[in-house]
Amino acid sequence: MELAMTMVAASSPASRFVGFGHHTTTTTLRYDHDQRRRPCSWTGIEKKIPFPRNRIASASAYPRFLSQLNKDSPRPKTYQEVTKSARQMFAREISIQSKDSEISIAKVLFYIAAEDEAFMSFNRERDAQSLMNERESTQDQSDPSETDAEELLQLDGKCISDWLSEIDAISKDVEAELVSRDIGCHMVQVLEAVNVVLFDLRGFKRTSITLDPEHSYLHSVLNCRRSTAFLISVIYIEVCKRLDVPIVGSPVGEDFLIWPKTEYPEELFKVTSGQSLFSIANGRCVDDPGSMASDLTAKSLQDLDIATNRDIIGIALANLIRLHWRRATKSSPGLMLTSPLSQLNNISSSNCPLLRPQDLRLAIAAAERLLILQPHNWALRRDLGMMLYYDRQYGEAVQELSICMAFAPPEEEAVLKSFVERLHLLRLISSLKPLGSDRLTVP
Repeated sequence: MELAMTMVAASSPASRFVGFGHHTTTTTLRYDHDQRRRPCSWTGIEKKIPFPRNRIASASAYPRFLSQLNKDSPRPKTYQEVTKSARQMFAREISIQSKDSEISIAKVLFYIAAEDEAFMSFNRERDAQSLMNERESTQDQSDPSETDAEELLQLDGKCISDWLSEIDAISKDVEAELVSRDIGCHMVQVLEAVNVVLFDLRGFKRTSITLDPEHSYLHSVLNCRRSTAFLISVIYIEVCKRLDVPIVGSPVGEDFLIWPKTEYPEELFKVTSGQSLFSIANGRCVDDPGSMASDLTAKSLQDLDIATNRDIIGIALANLIRLHWRRATKSSPGLMLTSPLSQLNNISSSNCPLLRPQDLRLAIAAAERLLILQPHNWALRRDLGMMLYYDRQYGEAVQELSICMAFAPPEEEAVLKSFVERLHLLRLISSLKPLGSDRLTVP
């Protein structure tokens, strides 16, 4: 399916550019734009081959951390409603019944952020309640079930529609910039106007990869205006879509590159006013000799796999898995997800390293959502199972790894089988009461 929206004759100043046509590209895409070895293994890609439409049984349809929201938690129903609603709306938006071109990348990324924010808010409120020594405080007693589901999803005090309006406002600023210049709407002028609004007037900046979650969620990027090139490119695509300017993209090395959709790629590399269309859209990485982007030509551009909307969402989720796993393992740098598979004789609950629980569970949630996109990606399911092992959710880990074995290559299946057998034992041991726990004690 195509990434970009079909061009229409519209009243928008940007809708009448010249020299660009349409074509359809079939994609097979890696979900990691860094080809170097990494400690995490969700970088491989699921091949796009037809599978039966029946879905694999999995707990990923609902966030696993909901089990933590017990009756003693502050406002448990509110958090349950928010996280369930966010996951359900995410799944509905990217379901196989949806045409790829009709999927709203921005809306899906806001759903992802809303679920994670609800989990972090739950942890913050639970911690605050502990510090207050469970002192009574005024709580909102309204019944969330009586509220529109999407209205429950609040991000920094705004609902999803408000955040979508933020992107609408940027596109209107671009239109105003074009009108103020009183210029024709050739693609060069349109992209220059987008750059002026995004980077000069609104102050967005591309940053290097960081461990700061603020740079990894779309709503917080719209607030702080700092992010990696990938999310800036997503904003660029969304703004141009509202201007009826189709923009496509592809991961190239460590970068996610975007360009106007065209049947004449040589037009992208023609230098006008000191810059080509390709460099206007992608910034300095195009001129960096250390970047694979600097080697691209009109011919090599045609060989790239164009990312679909689902692919872009997959990249965002893979980035979140990587971010939260690295944060979770901060006290054990370099810890690999699959290390226990090669150390079967040392598997025990006491040997399992202690990781930061909130970040580990956020990584698990991102992997669950990515599995909704790629239910037959055995490597991703293996990694989810290993994260559940690190989180000491042995029963859930057994479930995911057992499903994984049905799709894994024979050599991987043998390793997983031995590991799952040991997990069954760990699961049994962890369910037993400590010796003497039920003995009577003298007061």
